Amino acid sequence: MRTWPIAEKEYIMIVKLGMTLLLLVGSTSAKAGDTPRLETLVNNALDVARVQSTNMALSLKDQPGLLPKTLAPDGRLETCGPDWWTSGFFPGVLWYVYENTGDQGVKSWAQEYTQRVESQKNVTSHHDVGFMIFCSFGNGYRLTKDAKYREVVRTAAHSLSTRFNPAIGALRSWDYAPWTSQWQYPVIIDNMMNLEILMWSAREFGIREYSRIATTHANTTMRDHFRKDYSSYHVVSYDTATGTPELKHTAQGYSHESAWARGQGWGLYGFTMMYRETGDSAYLRQARGIADFIVHHPNLPADKIPYWDFNAPGIPDEVRDASAAAIICSALLELSRYVDGDRSGVYRVVAETQLRHLSSPPYLAEKCTNGNFILKHGVGHKPKGTEVDVPLAYADYYFVEALMRYKKWYMHE
Repeated sequence: MRTWPIAEKEYIMIVKLGMTLLLLVGSTSAKAGDTPRLETLVNNALDVARVQSTNMALSLKDQPGLLPKTLAPDGRLETCGPDWWTSGFFPGVLWYVYENTGDQGVKSWAQEYTQRVESQKNVTSHHDVGFMIFCSFGNGYRLTKDAKYREVVRTAAHSLSTRFNPAIGALRSWDYAPWTSQWQYPVIIDNMMNLEILMWSAREFGIREYSRIATTHANTTMRDHFRKDYSSYHVVSYDTATGTPELKHTAQGYSHESAWARGQGWGLYGFTMMYRETGDSAYLRQARGIADFIVHHPNLPADKIPYWDFNAPGIPDEVRDASAAAIICSALLELSRYVDGDRSGVYRVVAETQLRHLSSPPYLAEKCTNGNFILKHGVGHKPKGTEVDVPLAYADYYFVEALMRYKKWYMHE
């Protein structure tokens, strides 16, 4: 069942009704005293993040080059080397914890684990250099202004820029491998996240080519990855001879035509970020369309923590994906600042609902449990049966980012 697009008047009526109900529910709960204030939950979750991340750092201090990835089915910690796409997320969590606490011990851990990722600044064989370096060194430079960090980001941005093909108008996500052999030139929706390092570097270093690459890629993705209802494919492969799409797949979702939850989050976050960086109203419209698809989808549960795919056949018995929720939450908190009126209120209410539930026992780990990860119940690659209903490094990163965004933007209104 598709719910979008709909007429603007109908949209506004739905929005106002939804906001009224949410406000009534929130008011009743507050009077009854049966739910803690969101501010209390956010501060508690940030304290859990402090304990878990410092314990994680301690647990790996004598294993140079390793970073946390997930938990194995038997509960053992699974680590990765700096060359795995998630390597930069744990250092990023540490930087956010340092930003929140000012703890110099946490800063030292952030510096140590950030350094473990530096070798990836020269990677030109995939698009994930943006995740690896900007989440770690980017946050490190933001908070310390260390000139060495700045140069690492500059090198990584150059490395990523080499993957741009002007005939196609997009950065190639993956090079050839046996598992990618079905695609000539694969571009995945995740790649929208790695445009931020290019946009930041274009501004910081005055390299206009980087912003041209990023905006061209975003425009190509906007044209080719999305259906009429603003749901997204995961992979679009391009014919290298013609530069046009040859295949549109959803490799990590239920089916090629389904809406894989984390992919919808990548798109929402990416286009929100591109609007922030450019002020281009086309990106704001795209982000708004994606957000409307998500927040009004009939299969989005009441707690707003999505199933791993919006079209998974076993709903409501399908697994939830806390990683998708964290990404969507962080993006909605930002997007709510860029749209007007009722939409802004709806996006914020949905994000706050997600924060409330992610910061509660069903999803938030107790201290010194969960392998020292912060969130439970993430989903990596359900069709392959890997990383299903487990903690994930990137779920923790975007959750802590969302907590920090809420604290900075909304807690002192």
